[in-house]
Amino acid sequence: MGDGATSVLGTPSSSHTPAAIPTVDLGRWFGGSPSDRVAVAAELGAACESVGFLQLVGHGLPDDVVDGLRAASDAFFALPADDKLALRPPAPGVNRGYAARRSESLAYSLGQARPPDLFEAFNVGIEVPGGDPEFFPDNIWPDLAGFRPAVEAYLAAVRQLGATIEDVIELALDLPDDFFPPRTDRAVNVMRIIRYERAAGEPPPDEGQMRMGAHTDYGIFTILLADPVPGLQIVAPHGGWVDVTPDPGAVVMNIGDALAVWTNDRWRSTLHRVVPPQATGDDPALRRSWAFFHDGNIDTVVSCLPSCLAPGEQPRYAPLTIRDHLAAKVLSARTNDVPEATQTVSDRPT
Repeated sequence: MGDGATSVLGTPSSSHTPAAIPTVDLGRWFGGSPSDRVAVAAELGAACESVGFLQLVGHGLPDDVVDGLRAASDAFFALPADDKLALRPPAPGVNRGYAARRSESLAYSLGQARPPDLFEAFNVGIEVPGGDPEFFPDNIWPDLAGFRPAVEAYLAAVRQLGATIEDVIELALDLPDDFFPPRTDRAVNVMRIIRYERAAGEPPPDEGQMRMGAHTDYGIFTILLADPVPGLQIVAPHGGWVDVTPDPGAVVMNIGDALAVWTNDRWRSTLHRVVPPQATGDDPALRRSWAFFHDGNIDTVVSCLPSCLAPGEQPRYAPLTIRDHLAAKVLSARTNDVPEATQTVSDRPT
């Protein structure tokens, strides 16, 4: 990891710079003409190339399903601490169940040592019959009325949205319309239900401590539902941290490492983090988010697409498998170990 990546992991600046990320209306994809679909794909591609983050409106996630997920999540995090701790996974590599505050440090996924992160989360994944138990372990469900049906309803809806986004990406990158299905039909899809809360009387964060440390996402893309409050920051294309506060009703999409490798960095796997509330108390003490990670099949080999390689240009990354990349990244954040994993941000401006 180069010096540039080190510098982006420090404490946030004293002032926040509002930032607008591009907004793409998927409603024109669902109900539009072929030319509308071409326009949507071009807009999404331009956003992925310039920023790596965008908002999606007209995404089709049903309001009642989203509301049910929010209510179920609040009920879970309101459980007594011992009840939640009883739902921790049996080992760090098991990407299921409860993660307590200060149990992870995502900066380690970049090979950087930082204080533990100030979030708690509950992870649930797609269950694949006969799947590798390392990547498809059984979910760990709380004994909480209505929780599992609400989560599974949202997972079904967001997976359908993910399939639509795959179609848009295929058109944007001029790929065959059957490129993704054999690479994602048994995808390691995981959702993290995340809660950041500043408790009354809580001491200030340690030097360099984040609600969630700086990292890139590891797979193909992420669909993020989040409260429309400050906290999320990304590294802008020309350097510097800027705020991303989603509009009400929108979801945020961002590119992961796999698409950065496939496109030879034509599309950006952008560094992002969640910063603590400001000392003034102006920022809300509570922030909630629901991150759906669409990561691909574990045996998928990711290497530079010929269409993303200019004449005379060489691939920037060695081929990787989703299996090896995910294993290195996930374990590093939970074991405070420096990963042997592909890094996609070592030469980015910060």
